Amino acid sequence: MASIKERLAEYPVLGWLLRVQERFGEVKGTALANGIALQAFLSLFPLLILAVAIVGFVAADDVTFADEVIDSLGIAADDQLAEDLRAAIDTAKENRGTTGAIGLATLLWSGLNVVVALQRAVDSTWQTLGTGLKDKLKAIGVVAGGGVILVGSLALSALINFLPGFFAPLSVLAGLAVNFALFLWLFWALGRVHVGWRALAPGAAFCAVGFEVLKLVGTVYVPKLVANSSALYGSLGIVVAILLWLAFFGRLVVYGSTVNVIEWESHHGTVQVPLEVPRVDTEVAVGANRSGAVVDRLDE
Repeated sequence: MASIKERLAEYPVLGWLLRVQERFGEVKGTALANGIALQAFLSLFPLLILAVAIVGFVAADDVTFADEVIDSLGIAADDQLAEDLRAAIDTAKENRGTTGAIGLATLLWSGLNVVVALQRAVDSTWQTLGTGLKDKLKAIGVVAGGGVILVGSLALSALINFLPGFFAPLSVLAGLAVNFALFLWLFWALGRVHVGWRALAPGAAFCAVGFEVLKLVGTVYVPKLVANSSALYGSLGIVVAILLWLAFFGRLVVYGSTVNVIEWESHHGTVQVPLEVPRVDTEVAVGANRSGAVVDRLDE
């Protein structure tokens, strides 16, 4: 009698979703996604350092900067928080050069680690192998290319903001287009098998839509989650909310690459290669999954 899973697999869409989910589990997609989330979270600290340096450079040429910031935040000028903020801005001004250099250096290093984590995810789904130092050098190019796309997206967003209100849907379409270009670039630049741009389009489209949803969640739901969590757990709640968002982003990338592989195999098929596993005297290994784990053994 056919199992529920086998029955569901008979339906085209459900069968495709089941194949994607099964492959995600075989390549240990959750661990890969968590690795991306962790490296992305660690890269936030250099961003904060760089932000402090930027504040220092801006404040150095504007003597009213601190007062304007305090006023925009709605803080009373004679409040203790205002005094603490002035002291922090003064410190940022004094150390802006050193802070900026440290922020840039650590941001570059952490950014490369994020790319390496993304590379590991793509490698695992396509079952390819990393090349060590060469990956680090390649990561610099990936960061540069991604940066160009992001700068282009910011310029496009700024341009759309000057258009009349009825052009608002353009911002969504522009966001999807930029997302698609970014993920298409990532999958192409990080891939080690030459399958062409068209073969990477399904996963890029999947990630483009998913990332737009994540951005919407990040602007609407996450601030509420942070506020509620902060009330209960303080700063720990903010950390948890950010990690949660990054974990979903990591899963999105792994699922997107998995979609590309599943679609590629559906059109080009697969091949079998020998696999070495530890020998067990009382059993014979007869089957393994995509991660190399033995899933079927016969007793001798």
